[in-house]
Amino acid sequence: MSWISRVRNALAYVTTKTSETPDNLWHKCKGCGTMVFTKELEDNLHVCPHCEHHERIGPALRFQYLFDPGSYTVLASPKVAEDPLKFRDQKPYPARLKAARAATGEPDAFLNASGTILGRKAVIGVQDFAFMGGSMGQAVGEAFIAGVEAAIAANAPYIVFTASGGARMQEGILSLMQMPRTTVAIEMLHDAGLPYIVVLTDPTSGGVMAAYAMLGDVQIAEPRATLAFTGRRVIENTIREKLPDDFQTSEYYREHGLVDRVEHRKDLREVLGRLIGLLCPVKEAA
Repeated sequence: MSWISRVRNALAYVTTKTSETPDNLWHKCKGCGTMVFTKELEDNLHVCPHCEHHERIGPALRFQYLFDPGSYTVLASPKVAEDPLKFRDQKPYPARLKAARAATGEPDAFLNASGTILGRKAVIGVQDFAFMGGSMGQAVGEAFIAGVEAAIAANAPYIVFTASGGARMQEGILSLMQMPRTTVAIEMLHDAGLPYIVVLTDPTSGGVMAAYAMLGDVQIAEPRATLAFTGRRVIENTIREKLPDDFQTSEYYREHGLVDRVEHRKDLREVLGRLIGLLCPVKEAA
């Protein structure tokens, strides 16, 4: 066999083996660009072991990482009108909803669960950026209110993880109406003597940032999350000034008093459990 044939056969073997390798063994970090072994990333709570970049995660992983094992129940999502404005852009709104549900396996961009954190009762609501950018529509507003009602019924704090591009344009004014509705729901929680804790994750912006994302009794953020009401370029063009490089980040917000703490994902469970113990002390029997 000639050397050309041997090289050709060797290349064919390598190419065949490579094509059979699963394409999900490695993940390219969005922070530093390093290729990370997927199993290593999962074991590290989807945080890059090289640069500490916190990858975006959805409700299922949030609940798994935060609640005591086997202690939580995912709450049913309220039903809302699917397409109240009969909105259509490049495709009908119901088609976009169907695609988002198929991709995420979730009914909409906000999901609640009830359980315990370090043995203490809590209701957690998680917004999923993977579902139409975590946009706030009627379903998100109704789910938020349902989470508040579940927390009041359980006499537990309500903890919300935000991740959103803002209001859902396909629902127009009905989307914007969720801002005052969720604000009233938070007041209901306060009237019941229960705390509302917010964990801001990447990214949180727009109408969500102007509403329930910044109304927490305690404001926590994950590291290096983008937090903004409007875009950096819009602000710079308006004020005619160059903004700092770290503007609209978790760390900038902490330095300027807009969030109380910036916490690594691996520490959140312990921090939240301790906060619940401080804010919701167990009442001793008379």
